[in-house]
Amino acid sequence: MTRSIRRLSGIVLMLAAFAAVPAVAAADNYVALGDSYSSGVGTNSYTLSSSCLRSVYAYPYLLSQQRPNTSLNFVACSGATTTDVMNNQISAVTGTTNIATISIGGNDLGFSGIIVNCTLLDCNSQLASTKAGADASLTPKLDTVYGAIKTRAPGATVVVLGYPRLFSTSSCLGTSGISSSERSNANLLSDEIDRITAREAAKYGFTYKSATASFTGHAVCSSSAWLNGLNIFNSTESYHPTRSGHSSGYLPLVRQVVG
Repeated sequence: MTRSIRRLSGIVLMLAAFAAVPAVAAADNYVALGDSYSSGVGTNSYTLSSSCLRSVYAYPYLLSQQRPNTSLNFVACSGATTTDVMNNQISAVTGTTNIATISIGGNDLGFSGIIVNCTLLDCNSQLASTKAGADASLTPKLDTVYGAIKTRAPGATVVVLGYPRLFSTSSCLGTSGISSSERSNANLLSDEIDRITAREAAKYGFTYKSATASFTGHAVCSSSAWLNGLNIFNSTESYHPTRSGHSSGYLPLVRQVVG
């Protein structure tokens, strides 16, 4: 074998060796946006942020731990409205973001405050009027947020998560002060938010995952509740998903989309 042939053979073998090395999967840049249902309120542990009540038991953190090569930028914050997302969170979404999740809109309608009011007085009319005006109020606000996400990260996989129905037909200490009609009307308001959010998410090519079916059988007062009822000792925890609500309710919904 001549020297040139030997040299060529060596180059071929070297290239073949490089080709045999498995490619390292590119890291996913995941941004978790939204309100308390994404930050983890209800899990009673907020070591990631005491001001925004971000939890290691929230679905965004759980997702980042279960998916190899996933870098999490966790900016969801308790009490956030669509305006808060635009002012304080949207900058986290960039051209390198390839996964984003968000739950938003409930605070724009004052949903949690209404439910708290229900424990003190009759809130049926307030629930009904909020439901009647939800479409006109919420649609432009969701459009602003979703449009910004689409513009900043046009190639990202975006999962928009809905809110569950809080109540079943059962009552217990967790529904103290809330009548059966108020529970029913609260669920109807949740359904309306669900409908509006699904429609708007679809306009931007985002994947909407309703939480209604996932949380059925796990509402407040259920034997295996994934939602906290009224907590008079720590009202912040009230009417939010428990740790099981995140790990067994929300997390599987996101993993259905991103793996």
